Amino acid sequence: MIFLALLIAVGLNSKLVKAKTLFRIAYFMPAITALVAASIVFMILLDEHFGLVNYFLSFIGVENIPWLTTPFWAKVSVILVMTWRWTGYNMVIFLAGLQNIPADLYEAASIDGAGKIKQFFLITIPQLKPVFIFTVVMSTIGTLQLFDEPFILTHGGPNSATMTITLYLYEAGFKFFDFGYASAIAYVLVLITAIISWIQMKLVGDTEE
Repeated sequence: MIFLALLIAVGLNSKLVKAKTLFRIAYFMPAITALVAASIVFMILLDEHFGLVNYFLSFIGVENIPWLTTPFWAKVSVILVMTWRWTGYNMVIFLAGLQNIPADLYEAASIDGAGKIKQFFLITIPQLKPVFIFTVVMSTIGTLQLFDEPFILTHGGPNSATMTITLYLYEAGFKFFDFGYASAIAYVLVLITAIISWIQMKLVGDTEE
């Protein structure tokens, strides 16, 4: 999700790409799409017997894949939905970071004979370190709070393969009515999020220094 967003941002930041605004809007649209609506659409698309994904795969000789009914493919399905939804969001952040990198650095590197790939690893990546830290931390926190996708697509199954912390919290509180245990889970989740946020601030502070 992070590296795909970086590659798309680098591509859209290129002078060779036309209609950049259109592409940026297209990639960012999933981030503002209602989670429930998106999850239901993917649930229909990934249906083992009637889904469009298996229908198109059948043209290249691939048998029906049980996307939502086996542990492995259920995890893959949740990953696909998360990647589709959040790649564009991270792409916008990376794009903002790329546009803040001074053009003089690339010009000086070109004069010294550095190619595009070398410039990418020696200039772009180091200059984007604070952006990398921010996106990784925010994506980690977002993943800890993941609820809608597994709840709608798989209900945490099969065999709890896609059970997340927040979904487990929800079931403990509202399915088994163990509110004390659910509250304890919530406090631990807040503590983990606070620790990750503190690490982010320390890392970004060290970068700026």
